[in-house]
Amino acid sequence: MSAQSRLSGSIELHGRTYRLPRQPTVIVCVDGFDPSYLERGCADDILPNFSKFLQTGFHTTAKCAMPSLTNPNNVSIITGVPTSIHGISGNFYLDKVTGEEHMILDDSLLRGSTILELMADKGVRVAAITAKDKLRKILNHGLAPERGAICFSAQAAASCTVEEHGISDVEEWLGRAAPEQYSGDLSIYVLDAGLKLLEENRADLFYLTLSDYIQHKHAPGSLESDAFLKELDERLGRFAELGAVVAVTGDHGMSDKSKEDGSPNVLFLETELTARWPKSGARVICPIADPFVRHHGALGGFVRVHLLGEVGANNIDEMVRYCRSLPQVEVAYTGAEAAAVFEMPLDREGDLVVISKGDAVIGSRGEEHDLSQLQGFRLRSHGGLSEERIPLIRSTPLVHGDRVEPSVWRNFDVFDLALNW
Repeated sequence: MSAQSRLSGSIELHGRTYRLPRQPTVIVCVDGFDPSYLERGCADDILPNFSKFLQTGFHTTAKCAMPSLTNPNNVSIITGVPTSIHGISGNFYLDKVTGEEHMILDDSLLRGSTILELMADKGVRVAAITAKDKLRKILNHGLAPERGAICFSAQAAASCTVEEHGISDVEEWLGRAAPEQYSGDLSIYVLDAGLKLLEENRADLFYLTLSDYIQHKHAPGSLESDAFLKELDERLGRFAELGAVVAVTGDHGMSDKSKEDGSPNVLFLETELTARWPKSGARVICPIADPFVRHHGALGGFVRVHLLGEVGANNIDEMVRYCRSLPQVEVAYTGAEAAAVFEMPLDREGDLVVISKGDAVIGSRGEEHDLSQLQGFRLRSHGGLSEERIPLIRSTPLVHGDRVEPSVWRNFDVFDLALNW
């Protein structure tokens, strides 16, 4: 029985309403989906399905949530709101009460529900598949296998169980072993799993979120990038052929962060601040840090500064002015200013927020970042305003009715785009 004949009604979350899927609906988050990849691939005529979507469906360049990182944006996508509402504004954070640093690997900091959970509660068969296992426990929030939900990662496909993931023996079922985690094939594995579930009519609503390994290593137009995009394009076309509405966006863009000689263009901000204000206890937190640091060395375009020592309001204002004067810095704010400007949760913000220019990254201290893991590649990374732009695409035309398109589309409008228009 199709979703169209089984399902009716809607859900509401954070003041937004979403109709239940009337046909199979596939939402794909392409990690690191800078618009330049789409533009170059279409110009080079290697992406026939993307080109078709752009010509006969819907396409715009949208903005992601800030910071332009994986966790905040995937959670914004599955909740339909900025981080100020759902509460997860980084991959890594400092607990302001305990002073301890933590990596976000589950949904314990999530505020409220998700579109996926509420859809499953309404009888929608949800499949949420991620490349990286770090996201699975967030996507899995409230999803119960006994209600037909499936949620697993390509990274840990070999260890799936029906009780926890809603599926088992994934490698045997899909006919191949899970790829190495540092590979573009990890993302293709996610798409192949989604396709097989659709072919077997085991889900109505799909959320498939990929890895940005290729984008961190390879620029648009490179052989490696082109090969990956062709594989992605072929799978998206297959979803559409099988009768699904396909909506595609990204969690963030990607920029080259290297100097002309190929070396990383890095500002070690904690070193700078500590030298100038030794009693401030300045601690720079890089929220890009996650279990997949080999391709970026935990260096991104957005950092939070916590002042754990002796410092007054006058010092903070002076620090902000000093940060703005540094050649790698695009903008700097107090934590309260940044929370307001970028719609981030104030209670989880640092004392300062510093964002790099498009060709630079910001770290804490040199000894905390292992750049040898770049293995000779130019540093490509994200996190700042220069990686805020991402494509937003639907495979079929919009039916406006009495709705007016927003003046600025966001990546977290993608469920609305797929289900309501």
